[in-house]
Amino acid sequence: MVSSKAHLSLSDIENTLHHLNYRWNLEALALWKGDKVPFEAYRIYEGYEGFLSLDTLAHIRKIEGKVAGTRLEHAFIDHYLQQDLLPHETEMRTWMRGAAANVNGQKIYFRDIISWCQKSSTLEKRRVLQKETGPLCKFLKPFPLNYWKIMLETLRKDCGFENYIDYCHAKKGIDYPRYYEILKDFLQKTDELYFPVMDQWVRRRFDQPMKALTRFDAINILGLGEFDGLFPKKMMESLTEFFQYWGIDPDKTPGLNLELGREEGKSPQAMCFILQVPEEVYILMKPEGGWIDLETLWHELGHGLSAVFTSPDLSIGDRDMATSFSLSESFAFLLQNLTMSRPFLEGHLGLNSADAEKLYYHKVLKDLSLFRRYAAKFLAEYEMFSSGDLSNGETYAELMVRYTGFYYQPESHLFDLVPEFYSLDYILGWMAEAIMEERLKDMLGSKWIFHSETGKILKKWWEKGNRYDIFQFMERNDFGPLGPDVLLKRWQEVLN
Repeated sequence: MVSSKAHLSLSDIENTLHHLNYRWNLEALALWKGDKVPFEAYRIYEGYEGFLSLDTLAHIRKIEGKVAGTRLEHAFIDHYLQQDLLPHETEMRTWMRGAAANVNGQKIYFRDIISWCQKSSTLEKRRVLQKETGPLCKFLKPFPLNYWKIMLETLRKDCGFENYIDYCHAKKGIDYPRYYEILKDFLQKTDELYFPVMDQWVRRRFDQPMKALTRFDAINILGLGEFDGLFPKKMMESLTEFFQYWGIDPDKTPGLNLELGREEGKSPQAMCFILQVPEEVYILMKPEGGWIDLETLWHELGHGLSAVFTSPDLSIGDRDMATSFSLSESFAFLLQNLTMSRPFLEGHLGLNSADAEKLYYHKVLKDLSLFRRYAAKFLAEYEMFSSGDLSNGETYAELMVRYTGFYYQPESHLFDLVPEFYSLDYILGWMAEAIMEERLKDMLGSKWIFHSETGKILKKWWEKGNRYDIFQFMERNDFGPLGPDVLLKRWQEVLN
């Protein structure tokens, strides 16, 4: 390792940060799989203490070239923060691992709540879960609160950012105040579209009005489990034969590793781990059965395929050091949403037209509901960080019930908080997905998913990796401005 910060070259810095990214992701992959970790967490940065210093940060900030400099700066800050937060994260993770709600004698661990609500719960049991998780969140609250306090202080004192919104803007280039206003207005405009049809679905499903239900009930209904009887009796691996239409075999695609078993200790939450692009990508999933598995696998394949079809000729920065993942999310949503389209349901899975129509309708309604959840989360997080008060969850709870219609616990707000306003990354990705789909329909017709040309188009989009952020990608491909109009058109056509 080069000891003098003044003589660190761009290549030295890139390679060191790439290696640290690999070590960190390798550790996360092992934890997700339930495997023995390759090294103890505290050893991740062993030998790199000299590199992870403010002198190195100052040196990086002198590098010419805005894009490369920004990527290196924020890749460095990621590790600088992680090194600082590692003891606190380890302590928090230890407490969280053992946190469980007691539901009629059954322990429901925090990490299993979503899959349990989707597949194993009843309305009565979810009400018990609601009562159990409130005190648990209050007990655990000091751990994430301390974590955030240290992070914000480090960003301000060591890294020179005025506040968290300033830091996220510098990293991702997103105008957060502008999107706060756009989404606040858009949510109000879609109230009349959303609430009547969602309340109708909820009453039919639970014989209860939305106001009597909680976020745990929302997880259940949006899992589409009531339609699992229509799901084809096929192994998940066999369903990926679909990609042959695009000249892709996921099982034989170099760099792509699918791990779809139900191994003990494996996390129930599916995840795509990108260790290095395009050579080493893992998709982990623990199938539960039904439509949620299909959507989940295709979503993660959107991340994975866009990574392994990235050109290896790009620089490390353009391949491995994205500062925002909105574009990757757009590819993930594009693949996820085609699985519940009528051409896919009828043409690939063999459902009759009435069942396909029913599923598609409820999928679109689910998407509108989830879009509103992510948008409401962004509004709540923006207001929390604007005020500087992360301890009070009342605003979060009020905004979530206002825009989703389901009750959210104020004490759970820190456990629903994802760093760097990732809720908005989802929103931007979803907007872009709708625009991409409309372009593919215009070019290839309503059954674009079965065209070999689709594979060629997608591979051309994917090969650029992280060279462009989502706004640059939209501009370079003449997609027009990134906004919600195409999504709104889709929702209105189906739900009206």
